[in-house]
Amino acid sequence: MPEPRGPARIPRDVLGRPPKELKRLAREGCWAGSHAGRARLYPRLIQRVSCRLVTPDALVYRDVAGRLFGKRSVSSHPLPEFLEGCPVPTYCLSPHGVTALKKILICVGALFPDITHSPLLPALAALLLHYSEDEAQCFESLSRLIASNAPHAAYIDQSFLAHQASCMTFGDLASKHCPAAHKLIAGAAANVLEVYSEWLSWLFPGLPLASPVKVLYRIALALLKQFRLSAAPAGPQGSDVKAELQAFVSNIAQHVSVDKLLERAFGIRLFSRKEIWLLHMANRKALVERGITVVQRSRTLSGTGSRPSFHLAVDMQKFSSSTVTAQEMRLVWSWLPERFSLFPPLLLFSTSQDGCSLQRVKFYTCCEGYEPTVLLIKTTEGEVCGAFLSSDWAERKKSGATSGFFGTGECFVFTVRPEAERYEWVLIQKPELAKAVPPKHLAVPSAQGRGRLSPFLATRHFLLPSKTASMFMSGSRDGIVIGGGGGQALSLDASLLRGHTERCETFDNPPLCQENFQVQLLEVWGFQSA
Repeated sequence: MPEPRGPARIPRDVLGRPPKELKRLAREGCWAGSHAGRARLYPRLIQRVSCRLVTPDALVYRDVAGRLFGKRSVSSHPLPEFLEGCPVPTYCLSPHGVTALKKILICVGALFPDITHSPLLPALAALLLHYSEDEAQCFESLSRLIASNAPHAAYIDQSFLAHQASCMTFGDLASKHCPAAHKLIAGAAANVLEVYSEWLSWLFPGLPLASPVKVLYRIALALLKQFRLSAAPAGPQGSDVKAELQAFVSNIAQHVSVDKLLERAFGIRLFSRKEIWLLHMANRKALVERGITVVQRSRTLSGTGSRPSFHLAVDMQKFSSSTVTAQEMRLVWSWLPERFSLFPPLLLFSTSQDGCSLQRVKFYTCCEGYEPTVLLIKTTEGEVCGAFLSSDWAERKKSGATSGFFGTGECFVFTVRPEAERYEWVLIQKPELAKAVPPKHLAVPSAQGRGRLSPFLATRHFLLPSKTASMFMSGSRDGIVIGGGGGQALSLDASLLRGHTERCETFDNPPLCQENFQVQLLEVWGFQSA
């Protein structure tokens, strides 16, 4: 292939350098402008991938391909069943290359019978074929990625469950790292989760071949940020935000250079690979609990076979609240970690039905046993605000007679009216305020305690700037407090009729409504199990 631009400055001894040095060169855009450089680098890097002891290699491929295609033409062989409904981009391959690609995919299907769903595999095979000496080397590289046994890493999703969990994980990262773009999409799309489920199609085959696609989450998040910068002030112009995103990515060269895209991608401060793996596993557990483990094509949206209709958790026809509209609740639900937003909202407590006194402990009786919960407050002035609370209110009892704080870094506060805005933990907004200490052991939440651990933050130990930076939630017979340090994001008295809001150090939020307010209605929502 012709080089996309002038020769890149690649050191002669680059293949012998350690992985950290190669990563630094990638961050500097060294590989983005050199097809020849990638052809040298990719096979060498993939050879370093730890994989299962018995992994098919180039010799196995030649043997199997000879037996499969020796007498019959390739066109007479169907593609593996696990590719049904998956796009197979060819990336400018010649007719001979397209034939080789099909042979590789058929051999993968024959030698890896456990693969049941893998939308990424055809695109990755087509890309690697460009950077391989021949189809046998391409097959060997693909096999090593499929058979990888590296800890806390999976290069290629090989089941519907794993693919769905990857889509959910990207939705979590997009919500946290691209809040402006998320808000834009949530306002334009009927189902923001469905939009994020298409994230791999932005890269495969959305990006032109010369663009970098090695660090998938980073590049996709950078594309999302650029989409927000390039969008009109009023937001997406059409009703199909998915189509607009796809068209934007396909013409990305008109909006940003490869170097600039890389700069923005590596400027995003992602969580560690272990923490992203933990989040992925938590999302898998939520899908299993919801009963979604295989493709259910009869229930898919838009005929794409990608995202089942259960993601429409807030039913616009059936949802009823005196505090927010169904559309407003969808926005709030889109802010939640995806493993929770799978589940429809369930009304646990309402002052209009259950009374307005903490002294009779009705509030806690209704809410205990549910984790997490969403608190919604409508003031007598018509303002609406609230909080996402990651822990069971029963945790307050561990403090004994004192009123201690509990919760995790997934808690956040928000406003809905007059303007919708979310305020996350200050250490998510400004990670430079604290230094993370890597944990010795990472545990995945059990099926019995869905979400008791925060995959992002409860498994981390932080050197916090002060104790007030982690005052998430507190409750007693005298009142409820959300956020602390220099003030309280939300506080309610024992009657649940009077409240106060101000800036606090935990969420670094402005007052969420009038500083001293009267409550017209308070609701607490939980998550309805399957």
